[in-house]
Amino acid sequence: MRWSGQELAEEQPSTLPGLARLSNFVRSVQTPEFAGITFHEVLAKSALNRIPGGGTAMPFGWTINPYRGCSHACAYCFARPTHKYLELNEGKDFDNEIIVKVNVAEVLAKELGKASWGHHPVALGTNTDPYQRAEGRYRLMPGIIAALADSGTPFSILTKGTLLRRDLPLLAEASGVVPIDLAMSIAIYDDELQQSVEPGTPSTSARLATVTAARSLGLRMSVFMMPILPFLTDTRAHLEEALRQIEDAGATSVLYTALHLRPGVKEWFIGWLAEAHPELVPRYRELYGSGAYAPKDYRSWLAKRISPLIRQHGLERGRDPITGGVRSSALGRVRTADGGSSLIAEELPPGAAPTHSLATEPTLF
Repeated sequence: MRWSGQELAEEQPSTLPGLARLSNFVRSVQTPEFAGITFHEVLAKSALNRIPGGGTAMPFGWTINPYRGCSHACAYCFARPTHKYLELNEGKDFDNEIIVKVNVAEVLAKELGKASWGHHPVALGTNTDPYQRAEGRYRLMPGIIAALADSGTPFSILTKGTLLRRDLPLLAEASGVVPIDLAMSIAIYDDELQQSVEPGTPSTSARLATVTAARSLGLRMSVFMMPILPFLTDTRAHLEEALRQIEDAGATSVLYTALHLRPGVKEWFIGWLAEAHPELVPRYRELYGSGAYAPKDYRSWLAKRISPLIRQHGLERGRDPITGGVRSSALGRVRTADGGSSLIAEELPPGAAPTHSLATEPTLF
């Protein structure tokens, strides 16, 4: 869906030179429902992105990113540097300048229809969230899900968005056709801290309720406790309460990692920390002064603390993927579609006949 009557002035894109130069740029849109956020609509040239070196050693080899930038505004988000490709910054621009690939489902259906497509597992949510707030208006995911299921392509979804509940019936139907892996990212179980460090996300309780809703339809749902924030969410009390709530929600497994801070993200996160918890800034500079990852000693300490708690709550520990994605249960398995059924058929994008060869390298659009 696109908004009418909300376009920015014609000269406005010139303030965003990286976008203005794109041949596939459509328009920029603002609406009172999303105060302070601008949506930049583009026409995707490809939908499937291949991860260099992906495959058996990686949780996935292919991704789809219907959006760039994310209104969840998580201070720790590792994807922030990707906005620099469009000459946008990793800070406020990442939170407020959202790229929307309005035709992504149609392009995807054509790519999946090529005889050369190998039905490899595809991951969504490995960069920015496909169920961020904009998805409620643009509604890109139903077409993506239907195209993947109809083609016999297994897929995974990682999200913080409770809008996932809208598509649970479709996902339940698709799970009868292809292997599907779902994960809800819920890192923080302190309401005040959660709203401070990830102010655009749904509440922890709403996300846990989404886990329960998925499980009620027979869908497996993991919870990602990622990232665990040193000195903030790594206390025994916080971890125990988190795992209790995860168990009560019915999650099938838990994955966790300590916070990592890449260049660009590190500066943005430390800026948040200086305002919210200035007493911790020296300790974080000591931990992350020489690299992006927490020191090995800290990670070992965290593993010794949390692993017994995971077992205590009867939760399987999921794989700990380096990339932050869900490791597809389809790896090593072959399964083909039996044909689209009701919801899948309804959501299939129109005009899905193949028109061009499948891209084999990552593309921005």
